[in-house]
Amino acid sequence: MVQRTGFVWHEKYAWFDLGHDAGLVHPDGMTIQPDKHVYDLEVVRRFRNLLEVSGLLDQLTKVAPRHATETELTRVHPQEYVEEVRALSELPMGGEGKSNVFAPVPRGAFEIASLAAGGAIAAVEAVVNGEVDNAYALLRPAGHHAEPDRSMGFCIFSNAAIAARHLLDECGVNRVALIDWDVHHGNGTQASLYDDPRALTISVHQDRLFPPDDGFVDQIGVGAAEGTNLNIPLPAGCTSAAYNEVYDRVVIPALETFRPEIIIVPSGFDAGHMDPMGRMLMHSQGYRELTRKLMKAADDLCGGRMVFLHEGGYARWTVPFYGLAVLEELSGIDTGVVDPYQGYASTVGLGILPHQVAAIDAAAVNLKSVPALS
Repeated sequence: MVQRTGFVWHEKYAWFDLGHDAGLVHPDGMTIQPDKHVYDLEVVRRFRNLLEVSGLLDQLTKVAPRHATETELTRVHPQEYVEEVRALSELPMGGEGKSNVFAPVPRGAFEIASLAAGGAIAAVEAVVNGEVDNAYALLRPAGHHAEPDRSMGFCIFSNAAIAARHLLDECGVNRVALIDWDVHHGNGTQASLYDDPRALTISVHQDRLFPPDDGFVDQIGVGAAEGTNLNIPLPAGCTSAAYNEVYDRVVIPALETFRPEIIIVPSGFDAGHMDPMGRMLMHSQGYRELTRKLMKAADDLCGGRMVFLHEGGYARWTVPFYGLAVLEELSGIDTGVVDPYQGYASTVGLGILPHQVAAIDAAAVNLKSVPALS
């Protein structure tokens, strides 16, 4: 069935530029030729452009982003941090905050990062106001690593957490679920909502990849929010079979217990089989399958209301096809475009392995702690 699918994009998202490094880090001394930063702006532009040449972009509903206000930003981030980002982004060459972890603040970053946070807000507003059935916001910079008081992992502001707090505080929504399928742990989203019983945060990620000291199964929330944070750390090498098992056994049952009024998906595609920043074996068909599961859950629980907010994904060749697959499922429109890299996934017949089942078993224990709708 064809859906009214909203799409958030702004050209300035592709202007967030972390410059040149040796792929990821800036080496001490001239020991290696500088290269493009791994967080390459061309990934999101190629994603958006594939939507255009496939014909799908013209069939989506444009949702215009706006800048997040200080009130909206400070629902998650302290005022001092917001001012630090503003000041650093006004320097001729940008700068680094006191607690930076792989997230310098380039010149102009405040404008673009606040536009990304505002784009997330615009997307969720369009869905809860009934302007569209679901939405995808192709944002940059990403947000799920940004903790309340520091930038981290190429993220400046915590887009998903800011959007969730806006829904809860301004839009009359009482329960929000956030399902993060980025290969890295959604530590910033977790930290921002860890004590909020109105938000169920679930992160499915590669165990101890980034951050290496976070994302464990014993982190389940605190106080009144105990049971509302679920981490599902998986061993490297998981295929779509393992991811489907995770969603069938943990993610969907948690949603059915919590019964959110809207689902937000921090959508990173770095669990893809060709991504340089992860060691998983997902592919376009796998992302289609997970999207279908989430759409079914959203239809059953919250009138289909669901918003995808773009996070990581670093393979310029494959990420556009993963994104197209998700948007075809959200919109119900088949463009006829075939992912030429699907055949390179080489995961057919691998199935799910015993050590992967053991990791899922360990995470599933926490389902008993998820608070049910009273």
